[in-house]
Amino acid sequence: MNGFRQRLQRGEVLLGQMVLELFTPGIGPMLDACGLDFVIFDMEHGRCDLALLSEMIASCRGSNIFPMARVPDVNFAPLSRVLDIGARGVMVPRIETRQQAEEIVSQLKYAPQGKRGVALGVAHDLYRAGTADFFAEANEEIAVILLLETERAFENLEEIVSVPGVDVAWMGHYDLTVSMGIPAQFDHPRFLAAMDALVASCQKFDVAPGFLPPTPESAVHWIDKGFRAISLGSDIGVFLDGVRKFRAHVLQRGKTA
Repeated sequence: MNGFRQRLQRGEVLLGQMVLELFTPGIGPMLDACGLDFVIFDMEHGRCDLALLSEMIASCRGSNIFPMARVPDVNFAPLSRVLDIGARGVMVPRIETRQQAEEIVSQLKYAPQGKRGVALGVAHDLYRAGTADFFAEANEEIAVILLLETERAFENLEEIVSVPGVDVAWMGHYDLTVSMGIPAQFDHPRFLAAMDALVASCQKFDVAPGFLPPTPESAVHWIDKGFRAISLGSDIGVFLDGVRKFRAHVLQRGKTA
């Protein structure tokens, strides 16, 4: 076990990456080889469906990477389906109310914490039906990430973040600025105030704030501000940035040769 939840509870900063495009069996182990802690396979904006997600999760076995899924919508049902195929955590978009947060936790946890349906001897337990201890162990391992990305979500911020079982409250920065009427203005005082409010609420209720910063400099800045679950850009952004810098360096060298 990666201990994702437990490490966050101890106050550690965990680094991972959101994958939207490069759905190759090597991507999870490659991120592990880079020293990252987690990967989130995006089913909302990426081309990942359940069949592809199953392959991606299976490819992470044997590595130390903690595989999670970002489901397409808050109404995606049953949420536990991505857990049954082996995801160790779930990110759910567009959470706006405490009731939604409570329902999500309930779907992702076995009784008595929740109402997750039981299927044993399948992918998530490596086809070996466990003992009675399995249910409590699974509840301890599975991570719940709520994506907050509207003004309404931030109006209900403390009600959402205080729900027992929530591990990460993730800032949906693009959608939030659109909702605020300040699209992509990430230096706007209202957006910065929302970032500060998220950190403060998370610290109050022992929840980790999460974010996807676009650059290393941004990542360092927001970690210093208190964010502890960090996606190092996305697979698309990091790949394009790396290739562009590589190409620019080669062309510059050719001009000076």
